[in-house]
Amino acid sequence: MKQFLLSAVLLGMLVGCNNSQKKQESSTMSDSTSTAAADSASGLPERSRFQKEIEGKQNDLYVLTNAKGMKVAITNYGGRIVSILVPDKDGNLVDVNLGHSSIDDYLANESFFGTLVGRYGNRIAKGKFTLDGKTYSLPINNGPNSLHGGKKGFNARMWDATPVGNNGLKLHYVSKDGEEGYPGTLTVDVTYTLTDDNGIKLDYQATTDKNTVVNLTNHAYFNLNGEGSGSVADHLVQINADRFTPVDATLIPTGELAPVEGTPFDLRKPVAIGERQDAEHVQIKNGGGFDHNFVLNGGQTAQPRLIATVTSPKTGISMDVLTTEPGVQFYGGNFLDGKATGKSGKPYEKRNAFCLETQHFPDSPNQPNFPSVVLKPGETYKTTTEYRFSVK
Repeated sequence: MKQFLLSAVLLGMLVGCNNSQKKQESSTMSDSTSTAAADSASGLPERSRFQKEIEGKQNDLYVLTNAKGMKVAITNYGGRIVSILVPDKDGNLVDVNLGHSSIDDYLANESFFGTLVGRYGNRIAKGKFTLDGKTYSLPINNGPNSLHGGKKGFNARMWDATPVGNNGLKLHYVSKDGEEGYPGTLTVDVTYTLTDDNGIKLDYQATTDKNTVVNLTNHAYFNLNGEGSGSVADHLVQINADRFTPVDATLIPTGELAPVEGTPFDLRKPVAIGERQDAEHVQIKNGGGFDHNFVLNGGQTAQPRLIATVTSPKTGISMDVLTTEPGVQFYGGNFLDGKATGKSGKPYEKRNAFCLETQHFPDSPNQPNFPSVVLKPGETYKTTTEYRFSVK
């Protein structure tokens, strides 16, 4: 019988010090697995290094394991994916997700490694937008612009975590009216599910009590050769997009939906990242490499469809990305600078990873021709994204 492991918790343990935090936590385990949670022998960080009270809530490490041996570790600080262990072409488990080995490292080196991003993923020009005739001002934290929700976005918030079945984890957060300048109290639920076919599925849902703007995503940094292994220049990337959104020197979209044909952004067939990331093109110069939103063919959909594939020739690990979203930000790790040390003990240098952040488009609140990101009371924001791993 197929069983899944959710090993971040002990049976009967009560977590938290108030009603919003108290919940009975359970664990479903295979016969060969001890009741200990993640440890170094499993290829994952030690659970004890994530057990810490932050802002009055208990942080922990939650591990999902499927019947094929794939493992995903998640912490409720920022709803972060800490580790993703998948089998390579030789059957060895490889951690393909950049991250830290303790919660103290995340707190000391605030970053977007593996985190849930909100209230608005990506950039908003000059930290301002107008909604219903009122102008809202957001924190400026990326050049002249606001990035990924502001100075203390969802990446730096404590989420309430609840196991879902045997292979899922539901994260809950309430963003108060006015938090980081955004209108409306936004109630957010994100459910991580590890599937039988080695997929990490993220189901996002949100409601509001006032008109607001929402754009949620996950900011996992991937290296299919293994985190800490160096450059991802050899990775083959394919994105199903005929157009992309060019940006100015501050990485704000110009409003144009430009064809990828004849540009370094034509990734409709597999291309090694290293072949294009230093191309002579004004958009590559503006982004310091790849850091652009791709307009996905078919637009927003009701069901997730395949939008991108990345493959490592070295390990044979391939990652398919499926989503309901109309766009994806392909980021080549251009701003990694070696200051962060990963789980392997090695620094994360420039272009040691890539990101595929499914999304609505950057700066949409100020771009009337882009798909709307407005959420109103009585409506429910729903999107789904899946990262599915295999060997080729």
